[in-house]
Amino acid sequence: MTREKINSIAVIGLGSMGYGMAQSVMRAGHETWGFDVVQDQVQSFVAEGGKTGDLAAIAPSLDVAVIAVLNAPQTESVLFGEAGMGGGVVAGMGAGSCVISCATVAPSFARAMEARCAERGVLYLDAPISGGAVKAAAGQLSIMASGTPESFVAARPALDAMAETVFEMGDEAGPGSAIKAVNQLLGGVHIAAMAEAMTFGMTQGIEPDRIVEVISKCAGTSWLFENRAPHIVDGDYTPRSAVDIWPKDLGIILDIAREANFSAPITAAALQQFLAASGSGLGREDDAAVAKVYARNANITLPGDT
Repeated sequence: MTREKINSIAVIGLGSMGYGMAQSVMRAGHETWGFDVVQDQVQSFVAEGGKTGDLAAIAPSLDVAVIAVLNAPQTESVLFGEAGMGGGVVAGMGAGSCVISCATVAPSFARAMEARCAERGVLYLDAPISGGAVKAAAGQLSIMASGTPESFVAARPALDAMAETVFEMGDEAGPGSAIKAVNQLLGGVHIAAMAEAMTFGMTQGIEPDRIVEVISKCAGTSWLFENRAPHIVDGDYTPRSAVDIWPKDLGIILDIAREANFSAPITAAALQQFLAASGSGLGREDDAAVAKVYARNANITLPGDT
């Protein structure tokens, strides 16, 4: 039996998702490099057996570069360097190597990055992710990917290590980011609706734990209600997914909608609640903390508050 080829794979961005993705790639037996601006994250990864070093020096040996940063500007900077300065990872990567881009971005941005990578003979997979930090660490993400058949072939070793499910959305960049926008639209709206429902129920004298118990068994439930509402019941806003993610992602969705001349009023309403939460100093708390905006306006006290 022939062992699968060991690939040289860099994960750039060792945040809550990227760190687990790097662990999964390393666990699959690949030579795994980790990079992040936060050196404590890099050193923790190295202590677990990962590698790091000078990215420019390592780039020519890479088969795959997984870009797990926050947004489009950070993605572009990693790939092509600061504006007008050069120095991105793509400049050093060999022909036929592959970039897997995981941030939530507009489809038009993904298409532009694919074209720029192609100019240097580097393949590009538009591959936003979903599943959270726990699934990232377990190699069980859902990845919504689009790109050329050659990109999928080159990316497959990393995809197999990181994902439980890979949705192949098309043969060029763009559709992967488009379906991620659909997912994030629903995610942001559902979390805001969860917070509204929980606090509304409290104004009617229903205890938060009772709301979760009943609604979880009724038609009004959702995965995000069942996942986030218990954070409110417990008064625990340790950030599994932070409030500040949503002004970014819902803002991207509204930009895409504007380009398409599409009205998205429910998305816009949810965005305002997350902006209010962030503006109140809750940006780094768990996104369930958007309930605090409703509680403040309704003059009610959430569990754990004094």
